Amino acid sequence: MRQPIRLQPKLPVEAMKTYQVSAPLATHFRIATCEEVDCKHYREGWKSVIDESSTLGQMQAYHIRNRSGRRYTEDRNRAPGMTVFVFEPGQKCFSQHHVPLERPALYVVRDGDWRGNPTGSLRKHTKSEDWVDDFQNHQDKLATELQKG
Repeated sequence: MRQPIRLQPKLPVEAMKTYQVSAPLATHFRIATCEEVDCKHYREGWKSVIDESSTLGQMQAYHIRNRSGRRYTEDRNRAPGMTVFVFEPGQKCFSQHHVPLERPALYVVRDGDWRGNPTGSLRKHTKSEDWVDDFQNHQDKLATELQKG
């Protein structure tokens, strides 16, 4: 996964506070079938273009041919080393799909920012209203300090 581009803050990490609404994949979602999520590949089929002149491509092609258990045809009438695998509709694609569980999001407040949490402080609100109220109170404190100069 690509890392986000972040500007270096002008304030130290100790002066920061992070408000986060989170629904982690591990606790708030479950694995779903292609049918459940109306997967386009499942409905219509798909093509995978594999470059078998590379080691990765050779491993992918081996997996498709010997381990995937999927129905396909091969088209090798392309550029040298290139194989197009055409998968018919009605079978599981190679993606893992997820659907949300009916669980409330986590409303988290911690000291610091992306650079770290210097105090280790972590507060979890059980209601979104309390999290919003905490955020508004913090914004009011900042505005008051800004007005003081």
